[in-house]
Order: sequence, then structure tokens, then C-alpha cells
Amino acid sequence: MNEERKFDISRRSLMRGAAALAGTAALARGGEAFAQSKGKIVVGTWGGDYARLLNKNIEQPLLISKGWEVVQDQAGDPQRRSKMLAERRLPRGTTDLQGLSAINMYQMYDAGVTMEIDYSRLKNAPNLLPSMKYKYGVGHIYSGKVAVYNPNVVEKAPTSYKDVFDPKHGSKLGIIDIQYQYTLVAAALAAGGSTTNLEPGKKLLIELRKAGARIYPTNEAFAQGLKVDEFGIGIMWKARTVQWQNAGINVKSVAPSEGTLAYVSGFVIPKNAPNKDGAYAYLDAMLEKSAQEAFAIDMGYNPTVTNAVVSPELNERIGFTPEQIAKLVELDYGYMTEQDVALKEWWDKEFKA
Repeated sequence: MNEERKFDISRRSLMRGAAALAGTAALARGGEAFAQSKGKIVVGTWGGDYARLLNKNIEQPLLISKGWEVVQDQAGDPQRRSKMLAERRLPRGTTDLQGLSAINMYQMYDAGVTMEIDYSRLKNAPNLLPSMKYKYGVGHIYSGKVAVYNPNVVEKAPTSYKDVFDPKHGSKLGIIDIQYQYTLVAAALAAGGSTTNLEPGKKLLIELRKAGARIYPTNEAFAQGLKVDEFGIGIMWKARTVQWQNAGINVKSVAPSEGTLAYVSGFVIPKNAPNKDGAYAYLDAMLEKSAQEAFAIDMGYNPTVTNAVVSPELNERIGFTPEQIAKLVELDYGYMTEQDVALKEWWDKEFKA
């Protein structure tokens, strides 16, 4: 065999060896990437700013960056709850966790759809406020239903729900249709009732309607009415008030003397969640100090963990004093669940009519 032939064989052997090494390296890299991919987490949530901020403050920095794939299933909570109920007999559902208000978290657990939370699986659980540690869900953020007013329309600041729900306001009072549960309870507290005695509130609401109180279909429509001085007083989450102030709306808020109705947004895990490990990873990420602080800044809601730091200036705008926190009032979720159909029927057929 001549030298040129030997060289050609040696060169081909070398190239084959190099190709084999390259293939081995590629497989190694692929295996490494596969090992780093932790799986998919499907999150049921509202759309809009909340969904955007979940991605910005939780998913991108704390989950996706660490190998998780996160997919949002966006819809209103009635649609998502209906979907959960429809899927409950399936061995595998389509979502790993769902964002709901505290009352809806209770309702889904009561319906046998969601599982009890194992707080031993959350490293951030020791920092969670006891009031946000539900058996059936984990509180993410909270605010309170405060008195809100536009000083251009109502000069004297209200101090209570009773001041807000005063028939003298006539058409200067605005009421939000989709907030019927909280409005009924707030009116009951204003009229001397309680979270389980709503009859005084019903009577008061009928008086307000006869006096000319305006009904707005959504929070956004309510905000627009405030902005153009169409009305001047009502009740709303304090966090929303902060957002409206940031948007240039002339609105102020006051914690009512009866005690502020608390609003909690949190997450639950369906019993048939395909990826329960992923669900717990998401819950832990949402309780991280950085995520909680970012939501306070971006959305105006209060953190549910004790190690989150909120500046005094921001806390004055979004938070509550220790005395006000002690007086926060939660709905009686069992009572509201039992009465919800009847209350909605009364609201639609008697109050709104």
C-alpha cells in the first residue's frame, strides 16, 4: 500500500473518530438538558395584569430559569371552576393549580375537587401569615374592601360602611355588580347585621337603589365612573384604589370602622393535578420574598409572608395599621357557599330590578 493510500485511510479513521466523539458530546449535552428540564406546570389564572405579573415576578425568575416549563390557562374564575367540576372524575385533570379568591378556594374544596395542602412540602411555609395558611389553599396576596370616594364629588370623607351606604348620597353612590357577595356583607355590617345575617343589608340596599344608587357591571366600569366624576362614593379593594391613583384617578380610601372585609387571592391544587410536584414548586416560588415584594410594588396588594419588606411610603398606600389588621373581617365561607344561589337570585331579581 503506497503512502498516499495509507494517509487517506488514516484521515477517514480520524474523521470517523471525531464524529463519534462529537455525537457522544451531543448526547451528553442532550442528557444534561433533559436532566435540567423539571417538567410542565399548568396554572389556571385570570388574565390581564395578574397573569402578566405572575410571569414577570414568579414564573420567569423563579421557575422557568430553573428548568420548569410554565403554561398559563387563562379564564375567568367561574369558567375555570366549572371546568374543574367537569374534570373532577377524570384520573388526570388539565391543570396543576388554580388561582382563586378565598371563598372560591373553600367552595372547590367543599365540592371535593381540590386536595388538602401539605405545608411540610413548602420551605417558605414558616414565613406564611397564619391567616393565609388555609387547609385547602395558600394565600398569595391580600387587600381589604375599603370605603372609596372622589373628593370632587363627595367632600366629607366617609369613616365607615354606614357612611358609604347612606341613602342621602343618591346617584353619587356607585355599586359593582360582580362584587355582590362582598357588597351584601358590607351593607349588612353597615345596617347592624353580620357576615351570617344579611337581611338588614338587603333592606338597606333596596333603599339605596330607590334613592338612585348606580350599578356598574365591572371594576373597570366603576373606575371609569369615578374618573369622570359620574359618582363619588362606594367600596372597593384598597389595592385597586392604589392602581387607580397611579393611573391619575382622583380617589381616596378609608378603612371602615366596622372592620375591613378582607380579600385574599390564592392557589389550590386539584386532586387530579398531573404534576403535583410542579404545583408545590409554584406555591413555594410565589411565597418567595422577592416575588411578594414585587407584587406589592406592581399591583398594590399586601404580602402574605412575614419576611417581605415593604417601604413605609408604599405600606401607607397599600397596607393597614396593626389595629386595622386585627379588625379584618373574613366572609363566612360556609354560609356564603350555602346561600350563594339564593343571594345571586335576590341580587338579580330584586335589587338590580
